[in-house]
Amino acid sequence: MAKGMGRPKVDLDSGVEDATLLILEWLGEQGVGAMIRVDAERMHDGQPAWTFAASGGPLDGGMRADGASVAECMGRALLRLRAAGLTVPF
Repeated sequence: MAKGMGRPKVDLDSGVEDATLLILEWLGEQGVGAMIRVDAERMHDGQPAWTFAASGGPLDGGMRADGASVAECMGRALLRLRAAGLTVPF
């Protein structure tokens, strides 16, 4: 595989969980409805319990990202938002 090819990696040490509320606020200012939630039942079952969902504004359709932690969930969400053309200031 050529250098730079493949799936982008989620940086679990980026501190994204500290900026989550700021990211949600920024998305709202862009006309994007967004939320993050934790599902206690999935957590209890050992499944990824955190979910980020967004739709509206400049997004074509909705998007969702799941993760075992806030950092993993938001890291995946940022990758998908950027792939959809939103330059999230984080």
